[in-house]
Amino acid sequence: MAPSNNERAATATNGDAIAKIGPHPGFISSSNQYTTELKLRRMLKDNGCDPARQDNYRLQGVQLIDNVREYLQLPVRTFDTACTYFHKFRLNFRDAEYNYQDAALAALFVACKVEDTIKKSKEILAAAYNVKNPDKPAASDDKIFDSPGKIIICLERLILETIGFDFRTRYPQKLLVKVVREILGKEQGKQFFETAYAMCIDMYKTFVPIKRTTFSMVMAVVELTALMTEQHVEKVQGYAAKKPQYHRGAVMETMLDILDLYVQHQKSTKLGPQFDQNKIIDIKIRLNNDLDKAFEPRHLFFCPRCEAEDPQPLTPASATSPATSNSWPGDASGRRTARGQDGTMRFVFDPESAKQEQETTAEYFREEYEEYEVEVEEPG
Repeated sequence: MAPSNNERAATATNGDAIAKIGPHPGFISSSNQYTTELKLRRMLKDNGCDPARQDNYRLQGVQLIDNVREYLQLPVRTFDTACTYFHKFRLNFRDAEYNYQDAALAALFVACKVEDTIKKSKEILAAAYNVKNPDKPAASDDKIFDSPGKIIICLERLILETIGFDFRTRYPQKLLVKVVREILGKEQGKQFFETAYAMCIDMYKTFVPIKRTTFSMVMAVVELTALMTEQHVEKVQGYAAKKPQYHRGAVMETMLDILDLYVQHQKSTKLGPQFDQNKIIDIKIRLNNDLDKAFEPRHLFFCPRCEAEDPQPLTPASATSPATSNSWPGDASGRRTARGQDGTMRFVFDPESAKQEQETTAEYFREEYEEYEVEVEEPG
């Protein structure tokens, strides 16, 4: 039998609340598959990230994942999952709390388990070492990987908490094959697919995979490939017009994000050096003009006023030591302060269930106050 309001509300007077009796209600965390550009920028600002350094860490981390993945001959779906976890982890932790190389390898370690391409932590560390030092290869049982292996295990737990134990990710390459074949056919689309596939890998060096659906990512890659190669543009646009799930705003944002990558970090991509920089800039200008003519924003669900009112915090020092050194700090607080010692953090997969539970329990833990004024005579 639920207690009455008088029994469960520890009402105090004059603004002082009596301590509650019973266990702490705890906290609920629910995973979110998608985010917005505004939220991404706010999270990066909250972490005190320097924009230039943040871009370099993101690019180098994804490149490290790709290099180790190719060395270990892991499927591309493992790469997709690892990059998604890596991006989400970096948004929730400050650079000073971890090393980006450690985070990248830990994300790949978790992705290997999720995608059933299991590799030991030392095997991943050895692969990363051998990629960097091909003249002096080391075996996975070498003692130099003992300490870094423990770091990877510690980061694994934090990555699992960051993603809320929600292992769902998206694999655009699988849909890319079907879309290209449907538009161009099996034989005619081979060369086109090679270019689009390389662009799909480059796309994971941006935050697009945690912002957009699989179909939006694939259509953006296909349309941008057609624009850059100047082939089959009308066929791609005709195919897109027939699909009810096609969202022009989402595709435009994705294409511009990829073009920003090619303009600003051309040498750090697979496809960027293969195309003339002026051509890429011309395509970007053309797409921006299309947005201006349609009075559409550059980013979906974006509020310039909200971003302008959000101050830029101080940038903390960054960690630069790789996984082969003792780079794991003693305490990494980040965004985990809410858990503390007062309650238990539970991970709920269904956001609606989490919201309903919070609304149900809120009234039992709401603090009620009674305020009144008292006139006191001053001594003469």
